[in-house]
Amino acid sequence: MKGIVLAGGIGSRLYPLTRVTNKHLLPVYNRPMIFYPLQTLVDAGIKDILIVTGGQNAGDFLRLLQNGKEFGLQQLSFAYQEGEAGIADALRLAEPWVKGESICVVLGDNIIEGSIREAAASFERQGKGAMVMLKEVHDPQRFGVPVFENSRIVRIEEKPKNPQSKYAVIGIYLYDGTVFDRIRALKPSARNEYEITDINNSYIAEGTLKHAFLDGWWTDAGTFESLWHASNMVREKASRNGAIAAEAD
Repeated sequence: MKGIVLAGGIGSRLYPLTRVTNKHLLPVYNRPMIFYPLQTLVDAGIKDILIVTGGQNAGDFLRLLQNGKEFGLQQLSFAYQEGEAGIADALRLAEPWVKGESICVVLGDNIIEGSIREAAASFERQGKGAMVMLKEVHDPQRFGVPVFENSRIVRIEEKPKNPQSKYAVIGIYLYDGTVFDRIRALKPSARNEYEITDINNSYIAEGTLKHAFLDGWWTDAGTFESLWHASNMVREKASRNGAIAAEAD
């Protein structure tokens, strides 16, 4: 399985910080934001990783990450997204690199407490289709929300005004090699973007989408409030693990 971190976008919700840098290079407590999704993939046993980025600061990722030695990697790959056309459009750029293998996609501003190793192993046993990660949240209307019937997801609604469940589809997706055929079949949404929710619903229509529930906390870091919250959560985790005391020594 290969891993992909989607780290493009202009980060308009974090202006003026993002006038001078990509949002995924902003600090979350004591590490750049991009470190967290990379660590999520590495902790799941995935060592072949591509970062999709864009904008004027793409070269900063290479200067920061180099070949990924800090994560125990021998090499990192990079792709450049021109323009802004949604998550699925950014994922499209990975097709020549993926070469038909299964993939785990993590949005670059997603930060989790635990591990997705068990979910990734379950997906590999699944053999085909897709898997989405779910987390119960207090404000599901901000996210893609699964609709259940008899414990199965029958559709995913994007930012619904009246959510049909308390769960969010977080920014971690596992796909088989057919995902790129599905991207080519997409039409732009009302936002003029190619939506990842439409990809997920195409797997649901075939009956090949599974789901897993994420253990531990999860947050994105794409707004000032969520960036602040993410830093606090990471700091609390470090404190529990004794890392802050060790730094003080």
